Amino acid sequence: MPRPAPLRAVLTAACALGLAWAPASARSAQVTVFAASSTADAMAEIETAFEEATGHDLVVALAGSSALARQIRQGAPADVFLSASTEWMDAIEADGLVEPGSHFDLLGNALVLVAHNPDAAPIDIAPGIDLAGMLGEDRLAMALVDAVPAGVYGKAALETLGLWDSIAPQVAQANNVRAALALVARGEAPYGIVYASDARAEPGVTVIGTFPPETHPPIVYPVADLANRDTPAEADFLAFLRGPQARAAFARQGFVVLPD
Repeated sequence: MPRPAPLRAVLTAACALGLAWAPASARSAQVTVFAASSTADAMAEIETAFEEATGHDLVVALAGSSALARQIRQGAPADVFLSASTEWMDAIEADGLVEPGSHFDLLGNALVLVAHNPDAAPIDIAPGIDLAGMLGEDRLAMALVDAVPAGVYGKAALETLGLWDSIAPQVAQANNVRAALALVARGEAPYGIVYASDARAEPGVTVIGTFPPETHPPIVYPVADLANRDTPAEADFLAFLRGPQARAAFARQGFVVLPD
């Protein structure tokens, strides 16, 4: 049975609403984003703002970049990948899993040493600091040092400073940087190495030093449209990430927003 009247009613109602967001797609859609754990707070802000601005539904899955890249390689139904590592983005791009021309660098970050003790004295992170003496018999919390970007950067910094060999047996490795941060916040480790943005989000830790940028590879967060699915809202989301609302959200959470 033909049903023209309900369709006309829907179209009339849509016009009456005067929707101002005018998305690139004709209808609302769902976008699934695989994002590095360190972007959790910023992505919570962005999720709300994007949905209000476009009418699309944003689903954000958070984990370590290495775990997300493995899931993408295994065919996980993601549309966009926001990685804390250019290495993992390059790896899936080499596998043909990135839409050509969609990859761009979005964010930067810094690496910091945090303490559980709110009265911990600040230190100058440089060759010769007695990190082993600071730890004593305790542990240093880090993300997985051979897989998760924050752990990889942290290990590189400690090696550059000549500190890795003396403290390696005392490193408590966590699956991602937020898990490492939680170890320090709960007092299970007196110190940890995390991103500056993570430390800013956790009142249970105190930043006592920043690793010089020359001690580790540049911390860059690339983002790309994935080639394994095609939803009409992906371009809308990537454009939103480049816009003022998303950039402000990232800046509020302590990220360095890279020039577009």
